[in-house]
Amino acid sequence: MDLDALLQEYFGTTDLAQATASGQAAGLERLQVDFGLSKDRGQRFALWLLMYTLGAAPDIDVAFKDAQDRDAARDMMELLAGE
Repeated sequence: MDLDALLQEYFGTTDLAQATASGQAAGLERLQVDFGLSKDRGQRFALWLLMYTLGAAPDIDVAFKDAQDRDAARDMMELLAGE
């Protein structure tokens, strides 16, 4: 999934600094709903990662039933933290 496409789809802009507070809240809510409804592992991971970077992701153990997905999420968290 393309980050700019995700930002445009959920927030109406590729620059979150230009989105209004209400637009950000509404976009985040739609993002969380789509994450909860998605059955596609790759899409779920991409949506979770976007939520994680925005500080709104569910806990890994809640978000992912599959151990490989949880491990991949932990790896991404470490990568983003620079560890």
